[in-house]
Amino acid sequence: MISAFANSLKIPELRQRILFSLLVIVIVRLGANITLPGVDITVLQDILRKMQEQAGGSTGFAAVAALMNVFSGGGLQNCALFALGIMPYISASIMMQLLTAVIPRLGKLAREEGGRQKINLYTRYVTIALCLFQGYMLAQSLINPSANPILRNYAEKSASELVPDGGMLFVFSTVVIITTGTLFLMWLGDQITERGIGNGISLIITVNIIFALPGALFQVYKTYVEGAAGNPLKPLQLVALMLFLFFVVAAVIAITQAQRRVSIHYAKRVVGRKMYGGQTQYMPLKVNYAGVMPIIFAQAILLFPSQIIGFLFPNQEWARELSMALGGGGRGWVYYSLSALMIFFFSYFWVATMFQPNQIADDLKKNGGYIPGVRPGKSTAEFLDYTMSRLTFAGAIFLTIISVLPGILSRVMQVPPVAAQFFGGTSLLIMVGVLLDVMRQVETHLIQRHYDGFLRKGRIRGRFDRPGGKGAVASGTSIVWLFFLVALLVIVGITYFLISQGK
Repeated sequence: MISAFANSLKIPELRQRILFSLLVIVIVRLGANITLPGVDITVLQDILRKMQEQAGGSTGFAAVAALMNVFSGGGLQNCALFALGIMPYISASIMMQLLTAVIPRLGKLAREEGGRQKINLYTRYVTIALCLFQGYMLAQSLINPSANPILRNYAEKSASELVPDGGMLFVFSTVVIITTGTLFLMWLGDQITERGIGNGISLIITVNIIFALPGALFQVYKTYVEGAAGNPLKPLQLVALMLFLFFVVAAVIAITQAQRRVSIHYAKRVVGRKMYGGQTQYMPLKVNYAGVMPIIFAQAILLFPSQIIGFLFPNQEWARELSMALGGGGRGWVYYSLSALMIFFFSYFWVATMFQPNQIADDLKKNGGYIPGVRPGKSTAEFLDYTMSRLTFAGAIFLTIISVLPGILSRVMQVPPVAAQFFGGTSLLIMVGVLLDVMRQVETHLIQRHYDGFLRKGRIRGRFDRPGGKGAVASGTSIVWLFFLVALLVIVGITYFLISQGK
């Protein structure tokens, strides 16, 4: 494996793709740390410090912030230029995928030539609409933090205003900047997909998740190293957690790549003087076919009612308890039970909308393919549906365990919430899937140049079956200009930091 990393830098095309992706990632991280114009940075830092001090298992902040900051990499907490991150585009993509499966007209359009490009265009239009709405709501919450259920308890204790001049100009500029930032992230993701390595959008999300890793390690150090003076069992707990983390990551990798291979035989056909068919192929049916989508859907549905109840009944005790129960603040049996039920429901719902056994059976019948021991047509569709249902049940159980694991560790073993998210949930599933996909693409480049891959036997299977990085490689001049832009942004940031500290 080490030789594979070294060989990846020996291939000029692959080296340029990796370097281009790294430079774009630096720009993404800089945009997630530059505060919006008009926001008082000193008040914001004071609020964030209070939130970190009180973000325990008894409040709903840890559960709410975990989902909202997965796709922004801390940009939402920092009120940064990329505050919304790539989340509006992800939401729009999920909406269009579901509508394509439900609305026959969109489904027909997706199967036509050039129809997928039109659906992608519609997705971008929906993204702009979501950015405008969410940007306006964010601007209003910054002007009046007491109306924000996340900032309410902390902003009321602050003597200064978060936005000193909160007028229509601030709202307009904030909406424009946030919308432009999300669209810019979409464009950067497309550039990584075409000219870099890996799927750009997913890679940006993964980098934003990994950004929280240093803070998680610091919290673990404070809890299990500095806090070991009064409890000598703390170091042993830390070792046990590290071993458990390796086990969880290995299990996630195994389930992500697990698949049921259904053998497909093709009958022999004679066309002219040539014979076609007669060979055996395999249809891979993934155990975790739905991926991370059921967890995202379940958390979103449980999160939004808690926010709405908090807005409508801010001073009611019953509303606060219900909001915390649905939002995961108490991490009680209500939250776990509803999460498990919704994960199972959305796992089967996603498979039912995306996996079409009748269409697959018809395509096999038209091409002369059949499953040994199963009659073509309706019997094949029933066999595929039955097999996929059993696989989905196993995948749903796996997703349920991974989803509730961070909350259990936080409550039972007192693991800090920022560190517990790396033991499961959306963060771990997204990171493992994207890193597997990147390694698969790098391995493809290595094998094409007659280098050894990462594995001696078998191959790495990522989340995406389609090959990536088919666009033209970025030229040396473009990479030089990217280096210049990154260096300029770093210099401007350091200068601003020194000036603000001098004041």
